Amino acid sequence: MSFFEEKNPEMDRYLENHASSEPEILKKLRRETFQKTTQPHMISGYQQGRLLTIISKMVNPKNVLEIGTFTGYATLCLAEGLSSDGKITTLDVNEDLAYLPRKYFSESEFSNQIDFQIQDAKEFLRNTDEIFDLIFIDADKENYAEYFRLIKPKTKSGSVILFDNVLWYGKVLEENPKQKSTQIIKELNDLAAKDEDFENLILPLRDGVNFLRRK
Repeated sequence: MSFFEEKNPEMDRYLENHASSEPEILKKLRRETFQKTTQPHMISGYQQGRLLTIISKMVNPKNVLEIGTFTGYATLCLAEGLSSDGKITTLDVNEDLAYLPRKYFSESEFSNQIDFQIQDAKEFLRNTDEIFDLIFIDADKENYAEYFRLIKPKTKSGSVILFDNVLWYGKVLEENPKQKSTQIIKELNDLAAKDEDFENLILPLRDGVNFLRRK
C-alpha cells in the first residue's frame, strides 16, 4: 500500500489520474488479484507498474530478472520495455498461486519472452552465469541483503536494480528494530548507499523503491 493511499487517498487518486493508463490486460489482472488472493496489496499496482514500464523502456533490456512474481503484474509491466529479442526470467516459490500469472502470461503479447520458474532465487543466482540488464526484487525481505550480494556479480555497467518495499511502512526509521525483516531492509539500504560500484536513490513511491544503477 502506498503512503498516499493510506494517509491521503485524494492525493493517491490524483496521482493515478495523472499517470499514463495501464493496458487492458493489467486492469483485468489487477481486478482478479483482488478477487482471488488473500493479500492483494502485494501487487505492484498502478503507479509502481507505470514506473517499472518507463524504466524498462528506457533501459530497453535484453535480459531481465524478477524475484517475486506474485500474480505477474510487475512482470508484464517490465516486459513492455523488452528488446525484440529480449526475455524476462521471473521466479517465485508459490506453486498454489502460479495458475494466475501463467494465465495472464499466456494471454500476453510477451508470452514467448517470459520464462516463469518456480524456484528458490538464491539457488538460481548461485547457479546461473547470466548477466542481467534490469533486475526487480520484491520477495522474501529477510534475504534482501543476500540477494544484493548474489546479484552484484550478475550485473554490468549500466545494469539497473530495483528493490521494492525498502521503507517498510516507515519501520526503517526505528533505531533498533526487533523485526528481522526491518533489520535486513535497513542493511540492504546501507549496502546500496555505500557500494561505490553503484549510484542509487530511494524513491518514496508506495512503500519505497531503492533504484540502483551500476557505474
